[in-house]
Amino acid sequence: MKKVIFLLAVLLCTYSVFSQTSQLIDGVIGVVGSKVILHSEVEGQIVQAKRENIPMGDNAPCLIYQDLLFQALLVNQAEIDSVVVSEDQVNAELDNRIRYFEQQIGGREKLEEFYGKSIVEIKDEFYKLIESRMLADQMKASITANTAITPKEVRKYYKSLNYDSIPLVGSKVQVSQITIAPKVSDEVKAKTKAKLEEYRQAILKGERTFATTAVLYSKDPGSRSNGGEFGWVDRGTFVPEFDRTAFSMKEGDISEVFETEYGFHILELFERRGERYKGRHILLIPEVDTKDLIKAKSELDSIYGLIEKGTYTFEEAAKEFSDDEETKFSGGLIYNQNTASSKFEMAELDKDLFVVVDKMEVGDISKPVYTEKRDKAFYRLVKLTSITDPHQANLDDDYQLIQNMALADIKAKSMNDWIREKTADTYIKLGDDFKDCSFVSDWIK
Repeated sequence: MKKVIFLLAVLLCTYSVFSQTSQLIDGVIGVVGSKVILHSEVEGQIVQAKRENIPMGDNAPCLIYQDLLFQALLVNQAEIDSVVVSEDQVNAELDNRIRYFEQQIGGREKLEEFYGKSIVEIKDEFYKLIESRMLADQMKASITANTAITPKEVRKYYKSLNYDSIPLVGSKVQVSQITIAPKVSDEVKAKTKAKLEEYRQAILKGERTFATTAVLYSKDPGSRSNGGEFGWVDRGTFVPEFDRTAFSMKEGDISEVFETEYGFHILELFERRGERYKGRHILLIPEVDTKDLIKAKSELDSIYGLIEKGTYTFEEAAKEFSDDEETKFSGGLIYNQNTASSKFEMAELDKDLFVVVDKMEVGDISKPVYTEKRDKAFYRLVKLTSITDPHQANLDDDYQLIQNMALADIKAKSMNDWIREKTADTYIKLGDDFKDCSFVSDWIK
């Protein structure tokens, strides 16, 4: 996420540096095939890194320049190989980046005020830049697409590492849970649905706008501040009920109220192309009644009592009673979505879980803990299943980490081989200011 934020900031800053500062003079500082590299591209990234307080060594300009050479080589080859990204894909990426940056800077108006341009003009400004980055990413992905690694190769890679090259791994924990979510009553659901239908009718009659209603009442934090709008999405990005509604509508229509696991929605479809669409929506979430929360906690208290008595082990109780479909069949064991492992560093745990686990010993089981997640409230029992001591990575405890390191090493070698091959038959001219740089790849023939 930090990388995405930084890249977006760099994109926006590159324009800012040269639109607001007259002292800098732009110019061509490199050519790779049909692609040129400008002084502004290097300077813009340096300026933004300073704004972000990212440490920059004396060699920073050379490192940035080398990265730009690599990107230019990828884009040049993408054009030779007829690799393309569609206008829809570029616009979707632009929408996502602009939307996120709006949230960071405080809204669309502030973003437009900062750059002295409308959103449409800002998008036009960066269209080619985003397109180039996407082409480079697509080309890079194609080069390493068939890269794979066997367990034997992982072991060989690990044995080849110098002792000092083996990373240190902090304490990792395995955590299990049993969850009981309060059931929302049919009465509360009906009231929520009726309220959204009331908003829908007012929008259809022109008594209120869709965007304003979304800003005021929608419970979707990702789109609310943008008037409910979401950019181009592929079928399968959202839950099936959302896709089903979108693909049954005509462009410009506003849907009937429909229900998903997140609550009740109305959707306005802007446009649909093939398996992709864009639009905006309003989400209302039925609020859980206090008595239903009390009932859920009471049920979990009873389960805790059964575990204490030995009637069930924690794992048996998870399978029998937990309503979390992602963990109940693994004995309640929670998996790290980022690593596909059941082991977490403490900092990787969600805030509510961290507070509970931080005070526990291995084997401890908490009393029912109130939790809110994705605007849903529930109670859970938490068990600290295991904890490892800080150690140097090993194949038994940290196989996934070592496998990722080995795979990254193979991909890097494949990429270096590709660069060596392409630089041999691609026209490359470096700016005089960068000819003394110490490059990882041989850019100077």
